[in-house]
Amino acid sequence: MNRRRFIKASMALAAACGTPTLATLFSRTAWAQDAAIADGRTTAFDFSALQSMARDLAKKPWGGAPRPLPDTLAKLTPQAYNSIQYDAGHSLWNNIENRQFDVQFFHVGMGFRRRVRMFSVDPQTHQAREIHFRPELFNYNDAGVDTRQLEGQSDLGFAGFKAFKAPELARRDVVSFLGASYFRAVDNTWQYGLSARGLAVDTYADGLEEFPDFTAFWFETPQADDTTFVVYALLDSASVAGAYKFVIHCEETRVVMDVENHLFARKDIQQLGVAPMTSMFSCGTNERRMCDTIHPQIHDSDRLAMWRGNGEWVCRPLNNPQRLQFNAFTDNNPKGFGLLQLDHDFNSYQDVMGWYNKRPSLWVEPRNQWGKGTIGLMEIPTTGETLDNIVCFWQPEKPVKAGDTLNFAYRLYWSSLPPVQSPLARVYATRTGMGSFPEGWAPGEHFPDKWSRRFAIDFVGGDLKAAAPKGIEPVITLSSGEAKQIEILYVEPFDGYRILFDWYPTSDATEAVEMRMFLRCQGEAISETWLYQYFPPAPDQRRYVDDRQMR
Repeated sequence: MNRRRFIKASMALAAACGTPTLATLFSRTAWAQDAAIADGRTTAFDFSALQSMARDLAKKPWGGAPRPLPDTLAKLTPQAYNSIQYDAGHSLWNNIENRQFDVQFFHVGMGFRRRVRMFSVDPQTHQAREIHFRPELFNYNDAGVDTRQLEGQSDLGFAGFKAFKAPELARRDVVSFLGASYFRAVDNTWQYGLSARGLAVDTYADGLEEFPDFTAFWFETPQADDTTFVVYALLDSASVAGAYKFVIHCEETRVVMDVENHLFARKDIQQLGVAPMTSMFSCGTNERRMCDTIHPQIHDSDRLAMWRGNGEWVCRPLNNPQRLQFNAFTDNNPKGFGLLQLDHDFNSYQDVMGWYNKRPSLWVEPRNQWGKGTIGLMEIPTTGETLDNIVCFWQPEKPVKAGDTLNFAYRLYWSSLPPVQSPLARVYATRTGMGSFPEGWAPGEHFPDKWSRRFAIDFVGGDLKAAAPKGIEPVITLSSGEAKQIEILYVEPFDGYRILFDWYPTSDATEAVEMRMFLRCQGEAISETWLYQYFPPAPDQRRYVDDRQMR
């Protein structure tokens, strides 16, 4: 249907519905404009209809892996795929004057094989029209795509979408949904970092991990001056179907998403990951093994932060372990958790390609009662910065059985700093190095006879200064080994305190050492809790080697 016929049909629909209000007239006019690229038939739609759709879908067998793409798309290189650009003249809300948002779509191709359907929704009439793929929506540039293979492929769909906000319309996107159920957003640095997902299934369980797909999106047409827009999504996989509602607030310094989902299990699920996020940690102040580059640190996130249901604040620095590690932190109705990037100093990274100092943090704030469960953290060995190796999610305690229905409401904050922080002293940084010698007296002619590993945990904020004259006490708990040479130092440059201790092994074991510490003053906790996982070297490597060659 062409645009003129569509507007004519919209006018007939308005007449049939009686006398509209001014707001309704405006909404329908805006919808007619954005639906200029929507050529499907009109269908009724709202969130309850989407929930019914997901419930019915879960009762049917899964549709399976994506159908093959035309060869010209399936064989695209990353460089060729990236050269395909959506034509901004066909963006979803291009014809709404003084608009605050616009939406463009990603082409299918390369590894993005799932054909995702897109719909435009009039929020006043609750009517939706599908946007079908057609080659004229894209500029293929020098991608080498044979567009003859795409003719008549209206069911090719799209791979995902990206959203823009004023004044950067069509120049720099602020939200992106692309691949499986992955999505990302930026803060006011306009730099993407870690990713979120709609759902994680069997991330660390027997068998292969399952990656659910968002298979369709519905976009409510916003008013011209809106700074919030609404997107609905249908999720589908072998184990579960789901209905999602995203209310996306594009604020001046951050993006905030209110997420509501309704999940319908097709079959038993061993491990359900709610509000999952995926990040990268190659090396940092605490882990230097993979930092043989010009960059002091390389990571999208430096810690897992948790605000537990009992009010305790926890900081768990991330690792790039030598073997895959999975940790589960038990909680009941957590107040929040997230993967944070708190060091925004360029000098900490010296990276003019990745701009890790600009990467946002992601904080999850549950909005309904999640009950008992665990915050899961998986850390995967990686040799560089191109592969995400950190996964975090909430796992309900109760096993998920076929036929179960679950719903979760939560808020996602994409920002440089989380929206809340502990009133107690906070972990500023974690540093590690060789131990067994007095601080300030690095090994010279003779190395220490006893091997140990030194840890320096820096704390800032809270009531540290007021507590210092009364006495600051580090409370250290270790799963194995001993903590010796414990020191407390005031560090003027960051106006905080550094806690030093050397860890000495008491056996030849190489299993991970679980470390826990918080600061106490006169019996009261004055800091958040620091958790760490250290992996001792083999006994024959617990020695210092002087590799200098003197001539």
